[in-house]
Formats: sequence, C-alpha cells, structure tokens
Amino acid sequence: MLEIQKLLKKEKTKIVLVVLDGIGDLPVKDGKTPLELAQTPNLDSLAKDSATGLQIPVDYGITPGSGPGHLGIFGYDPLRYEIGRGILEALGLGLDVRESDVAIRGNFATVKYEDSQPIVVDRRAGRISTDENRRLIEKLSQKIKRIDDVEIILCSGREHRFSLILRFPHPLPSSAEQVNDTDPQAVNRAPLIPRGQSPEAEPIAEVARKFIDLAGEILRDEEKANYVLLRGFSVKPALEPFPRRFGLNSCCIAVYPMYKGLARLVGMDVITFEGEDIEDEIQALRQWWDAYDFFFIHIKKTDSYGEDGNFEGKVKVIEAFDRALPEVLKLNPDVLAITGDHSTPCKMKSHSWHPVPVLIYSPFVLGNTSQRFTERECLKGELGIFPSHKLMQVLLAHAGRLQKFGA
Repeated sequence: MLEIQKLLKKEKTKIVLVVLDGIGDLPVKDGKTPLELAQTPNLDSLAKDSATGLQIPVDYGITPGSGPGHLGIFGYDPLRYEIGRGILEALGLGLDVRESDVAIRGNFATVKYEDSQPIVVDRRAGRISTDENRRLIEKLSQKIKRIDDVEIILCSGREHRFSLILRFPHPLPSSAEQVNDTDPQAVNRAPLIPRGQSPEAEPIAEVARKFIDLAGEILRDEEKANYVLLRGFSVKPALEPFPRRFGLNSCCIAVYPMYKGLARLVGMDVITFEGEDIEDEIQALRQWWDAYDFFFIHIKKTDSYGEDGNFEGKVKVIEAFDRALPEVLKLNPDVLAITGDHSTPCKMKSHSWHPVPVLIYSPFVLGNTSQRFTERECLKGELGIFPSHKLMQVLLAHAGRLQKFGA
C-alpha cells in the first residue's frame, strides 16, 4: 500500500473542498436530474475548464451513510474505518465524549399507537423547529438523569435531531457499540427494539430500551414529537489526524452538527460563524482565508430535499450555490473541488449507491471534456469513475504537494 505521507512536500497552495450533500440524483422531470434541470451558468463554465468524473463513496452497489461518505472524500477508506453516526453528532454539538461513553444520534418522531404498539407515522416529527427541540430535550433531561448506574446526557441538535450519551462507570470496548438502530427507515412500521449483537453490547441495548420506554411515556401527549428513534450507537474511535495524514492546516465550515463532528474527529478546526445560509459560509471562508490551507465547506439542504423527494427544492439549492460560486473563485484557490458525500435521489427519498459527480478545478487539468456539472456530463470526464478515498491524493497532486514516486 502506498504511504502517501512519504511523498508529501510543503507548499503554500490552498485547497477548497465543497461538499454538496447528497448531490447525485436520478431523472425526476423530463428525463433530467436536479443538476440537469438547474440553471447553473457558473458551474457549467467551471466544468468546461475542470477535470470531472464520478466517485464511488464506499464500493459498487453499497449505499453509504453520511459518515462513510465523508470519510471517503477525506481520504480514509470507509471499509477500513467504520464510525457510528452517534459519535459524529455528539462531537458536532461540542459534547465531551469519553472512553466510558456510548454516543447515539436521536430523532424525534411521530407515532400512533395500535394496541399499545407504537407505529411510526413520521420519522422526523415534521422536522420540528430547533426551538421546539430544545424544549423537548429540557423536558426529557429533567426527568431522565440516570438509568441504573448509567448517566444520561442529552443535547439538542437541529430540527428533529438530538444527541444522547450513555455514560457508563467504566471504559467500554469497541464491541459495545454493536447495537442495532431503532429507526425502521419507513413509515407505518413499528420501531425496532435495540438488541446487543455482542455480549459487551447487550448492557448498552438494555439501557437504550429503558430510555426509549421512559421517553415515550414523557412525550406521549406531544402533538408531533411523541417518540424517539435511536441511530448510530458508537464509541469514540482513534483516527490518524487529517492535518498529519495530508500535511494540511485544515478547517471545516458547516452548519449542521454531524459534519462539524466528523471534521473534529479527523482533527480539523471547526469555524464558528454567524448565519446558516450559503452566503454566510462563503463569508466565513473569506474571513479565515489567510489562516488555513485546506477548507471543507459543507452544504446540507441538497440532501434534505432529496430525502423529502422535493426536486424543486433541491434545484433551488443548487442554483443558490451556483450564484455564490463566483465569490469562492474570487479568492483564487489553487485547487477547488466540488462533489457530494453520496447520492440522494428524490425518487428514492434516501441515500443510494449511485456514483457521485466530482469536479476538480486547477491549472493542471485536461479539461473540455464536460460541458456541465451533471451526472451524465461528469461521466465523460478525464477522472473516470474512482473510489472516493483516492480523491484527497488527487487534490494534493493538483496542489503541488506530492513528490515524484520512485527514481
């Protein structure tokens, strides 16, 4: 296996990686994808002068979660480094995660009861407001402080999401996270019961079952968020820090906690900024331009609209990014990469295994192979179809940060 660190060399070049979450799609109208339907003059112009292709987040036919999807484009093979969603959510919210903790991502959900059996009506409780989320977390926190000898730590996320930490009185092995999600991934189904898939995981599953029962009783009279679904049971892993792995002083510009958490996990600095719009993220990029040489910018709503099946909304976000793109180019990055962590086809309303468009803009591309930044046009590009975890070394090469290999 090639040790990329042996080839690293110091340069002052700057790399910008923009992740349009869930950007890949399938035809939704007139045989066109949201990228093909969107009016994107700036992206199209850039694509003509860029190297384009398609990247596979995990492996052929494998649908990635957001964690594996991002690990891949950060240069960590997702098949080698498995990280639960819970740890990302917790770190993204700034929580202190210890060796004795199991971190879990929670969703407030809406259920109906049939013969005392909860049946999921809405897996996201209508995407309740973040303020409503905070009220509910306060309500739960006041009434559930401990379960047996386990401390219960709750923290609000955005909209329907929250973080749950089960703090045990002793360190936990990595196998303790082997508990199934309770989200059935579809409506009109009963939530799944958490079960330990190893002897070390069963005590965690037992506490989770008790927490779900208690939360269900406390929330039962709520109009929308009357239940909780738990996902991504995880303990804190050990990863080689991104700055050391690639020789880059790196930072993250993101709105949603999970992506901040993933950036923190690999050792990136997370930038704090005002606002939540694409323009606010670009303003943060301008503000911190002189301080870093690698910038990860995450844009979420392309994925959210894909999961909702709202192709018009996805088109609008793509167009909003296109309008903001000239402001990124004004900073004159040495390398600009635009891609996604996975595809989220509107017709599927979920993540999928479909390859993801990728664009690399630098002075050292063949170019003139794609006329637009779309799935079909990127298929024509010089990068071909490649595994996502190879993207970082390609960006390093374009930035002049890799030495020649061999004599």
